[in-house]
Amino acid sequence: MTKLLIQNGRVINPATSYDAVATIAIEDRKIVGLYNPAQVPAGFESATIMDASDCVVLPGLVDLAVRLREPGHEHEGMLESELQAAVVGGVTSVVCLPDTDPVLDEPGLVKMLKFRAANLKRARVFPLGALTRNLKGENLTEMAQLTEAGCVGFSHADVTIFNTQVLQRAFQYASNYGYTVWLRPNDAYLGNGVAASGAIATRLGLSGVPAMAETIAINTVIALMKSTGAKVHLCRLSSADSVELVRQAKAAGLPLSADVSINSLFLTDQDIGYFDSRARLTPPLRQQRDRDALQQGLKDGTIDALVSDHYPLERDAKVVPFASATPGASGLELLLSLAYKWGQSQQLSLLQTFACVTSQAAKVLGDSVLQAPTTLGQITVGQEADLCIVDLAHNWVVSENSLSSQGKSTPFSGYEIPAKVKHTLVAGLLSYSLHQPL
Repeated sequence: MTKLLIQNGRVINPATSYDAVATIAIEDRKIVGLYNPAQVPAGFESATIMDASDCVVLPGLVDLAVRLREPGHEHEGMLESELQAAVVGGVTSVVCLPDTDPVLDEPGLVKMLKFRAANLKRARVFPLGALTRNLKGENLTEMAQLTEAGCVGFSHADVTIFNTQVLQRAFQYASNYGYTVWLRPNDAYLGNGVAASGAIATRLGLSGVPAMAETIAINTVIALMKSTGAKVHLCRLSSADSVELVRQAKAAGLPLSADVSINSLFLTDQDIGYFDSRARLTPPLRQQRDRDALQQGLKDGTIDALVSDHYPLERDAKVVPFASATPGASGLELLLSLAYKWGQSQQLSLLQTFACVTSQAAKVLGDSVLQAPTTLGQITVGQEADLCIVDLAHNWVVSENSLSSQGKSTPFSGYEIPAKVKHTLVAGLLSYSLHQPL
């Protein structure tokens, strides 16, 4: 495919506020121009034509929270299945967490992961390196070597660092070299329950996680940021108080960013129902007040990005009592649809709606290290084409059969949601087509 024309689609590019029906010309995998719908650029008379009538053409989505489960958990998810799920959902770039087995704390492991992913020719993979050796919270990893191997930041996944002095040293090291620390804020002593503290957890007899488990951790992060100058990305906020803390920190000029998962953006602790283990998640689902604050925070830019928090799990991990179930859910294929559904509920334009899963998410990634491409999440002339063509009017029902991911558990199972991806291009190559399985 040397020359390709995508015609008659409504092109949405949040990075430049571009919203118009246009023809996109692609040559040698790069976007060479945007043209009037009726115009065929010179030299493209014999190009392959992809008709995007009645569809929108978006930049490929950037998902900042994905577990690919390889290496170490191939029975729950493999690179091939999960990167296929990504392109089915229009996601062309994924940031993967370091809590694999073995942990991503050695350059060789990172290089192997990126090599395997590149050979599959699906979504781009950007690994987060472990902040400490084996995620034990004791000895810092060789961040410089991990960055050279391809890491875009450093994370501790869902494992809390108990020793604040170790966290301080990590912030100092990261600050010196311009690295970003990615943390899910959680106080280990307060945050070891299985459901959000409140009436629902009490009624069901489940151990609770108070919102202050998150806010105490955020206050610690903010204090360390002020003393070290480190850049931090807070992962998967879940409470109204956390949103306010981030809002204040940003107003004070701290280099802080944040994201929220599709689960916390839409669901509350009431969705646990009668011990539905599909709603056993980390962080736990909170009350309606928290959900409303998260939606507002995403709308006003306090929260930078919406993420899938994709965590594929085998069936046996969920067919157990609620408290014993492994927390997590699949979400890669739901991210675009739920972003659109959120935008509809907030009466936002398509530019505003999709910014949090394209250009704004890419900015978080691009700010992590200089080597991260700054044109991800954009439709940019002269750059490789990462695009998805989406039928927004195509509703579909979430079910085991409708998911390509190896993990089938999701609290949205049975939901009818809008927007179906018809085609996905990664680096100018067709990686997925709805009616032409690869």
